[in-house]
Amino acid sequence: MGVEKIGEKYRCNVCGNEVLVTKVGGGELVCCGQPMEKITAGED
Repeated sequence: MGVEKIGEKYRCNVCGNEVLVTKVGGGELVCCGQPMEKITAGED
């Protein structure tokens, strides 16, 4: 799943890192070798 909106929040289920999207550039967020889980939706 790729980044879609500013404000989306992602979490790594391995180490617990969290990322807040400030600029959308496409692509997929990966941490500890695994895709990060989206935990909140961004702005419309």
